[in-house]
Amino acid sequence: MSGIEVRDGVSGMAQNLKVVTAEQMAALEQAAAAAGVSTDALMERAGLAVAQALRERLGGVAGVRILALAGPGNNGADGLVAARHLRRWGAEVAVYLAAGWPANPRPDNKLAVKAAAAGQYAVPIISPDTDPDFAILEDWLDSSRLILDAVLGTGRSRPLSGRVKEVMRRVSRRRERRPRPLLAALDLPSGLDADSGAVDDACPAADFTMALAFPKVGLLTFPGAEKVGDLQVLDIGLPAGLGERELALELLTADWAAQCQPPRPPNSHKGTFGHALIVAGSRNYVGAAVLAATAAARAGAGLVTLAAPESVYPQAAALRPEIIRLPLPEDAAGRVHPAAAAVIRAALPRYSSMAVGCGLGQSDGVTEFIARLLLTPPFPPLPTVVDADGLNALAQIADWPQRIARPLILTPHPGEMATLTGLTTAAVQQERVSLARCCAAEWQAVVVLKGAYTAIAEPGRRPPPGLVRLSPFANPALATGGAGDVLTGIIAGLLAQGLDGFDAASGGVYRHGAAAAGLPNNLLAGDLAGINPGINMDIQD
Repeated sequence: MSGIEVRDGVSGMAQNLKVVTAEQMAALEQAAAAAGVSTDALMERAGLAVAQALRERLGGVAGVRILALAGPGNNGADGLVAARHLRRWGAEVAVYLAAGWPANPRPDNKLAVKAAAAGQYAVPIISPDTDPDFAILEDWLDSSRLILDAVLGTGRSRPLSGRVKEVMRRVSRRRERRPRPLLAALDLPSGLDADSGAVDDACPAADFTMALAFPKVGLLTFPGAEKVGDLQVLDIGLPAGLGERELALELLTADWAAQCQPPRPPNSHKGTFGHALIVAGSRNYVGAAVLAATAAARAGAGLVTLAAPESVYPQAAALRPEIIRLPLPEDAAGRVHPAAAAVIRAALPRYSSMAVGCGLGQSDGVTEFIARLLLTPPFPPLPTVVDADGLNALAQIADWPQRIARPLILTPHPGEMATLTGLTTAAVQQERVSLARCCAAEWQAVVVLKGAYTAIAEPGRRPPPGLVRLSPFANPALATGGAGDVLTGIIAGLLAQGLDGFDAASGGVYRHGAAAAGLPNNLLAGDLAGINPGINMDIQD
């Protein structure tokens, strides 16, 4: 899985997509009703949008056999509306009511109303009540080109049970055989918790999921994210101005990243795009320094200087002659000496941004170097990225959050975040968004918690919630040595060009993920940085 493909059907504007909890989505629907858009109107719009998305995916639906699985609530009613439109357009479609008919439904029961409307178009509606051995279900599963999972939506967080669970188990079993029908999930795969991403053991893996109005948190949270497939966000006609601006979680989009890209006017010179200082490397980790410095240049910095121990330079210069050198005193093991902090501080007025930590190694001397460079006043107002061994060194200093220079971007992977916070790595992974948000507020720094769907949290709000942006990429190709050094360099390069810390971190994360999405799973970090075949880190409109 190389990540989630987001096709934004919500807006043509260059903006990120808000991500919501089940409670927030319910509140937005209630606000829509108060604004004059009824639940029924949203349901009709949602069902039509789903049908249109399926028609587009299939390249037309005339004569295509489709099975829609409908649950007892609003998600099932949305599926019935979609089935009605698909039938109007010539699909051979049937609806299977996974939980059976509701007992003694009221005349205004949404499921019954939408079933009656579908019946007017001769859509057969089947249920376990009349199919006790599931023979009809199996026949439709075997003969359908596409299955629409419209069983359970955001209103259900309990485990699957009874007939619904049996239906979903049969769907999963059918998907193990070839030819395999496509599986499309309406809003979210049934059995996936909209908030936590927890999944029932009978939750089937979709080929694509059509989120209504906004993606839900659970779609971007493991293990649920593994069940989503491609993610498409559909406009269901929620009125503008219902409080979306107050939602504190959003998903990065290509349109936003392109808008965020620093301009490149034709009358520019190298000084126009800033000067990034990369403090990195040691005798054993020359590659980290080269990767970070190269990425800063590829991200558009006009000049890049590599400040590294003297023994790093013969190899670094051979690989990247474009990089300026700032030699630093080193210890006997080829790691930076604490006295190097004074060398860097004396040179800081030349630079527009700084990145510290990639490949420095770990020792008492490195920790002392970091303390002198980042924790000792006076602090120059130079935007700084701290990664890797810079973070490991900070974790050795008890009061570092109170002493750190600002503005600052911290880019820990889950293990480094565990070291910084005293939590276990498992605990970090369970609360990625909330932890990044809280740490950004406590540390007054931008926090980039790396990993699948990297979380970027803004600083400055006490108490939270501050805004958190999520990467749309979850790519195992990035699980390779040096990939984090490349990200650090990209962010430093964007900072050098004048982006603020939150936007530079967000734009850097997007560029990093987008670049990897076009490369094979056996990529090397050098491929990503452009050392080998070269890539374009620009985001195209």
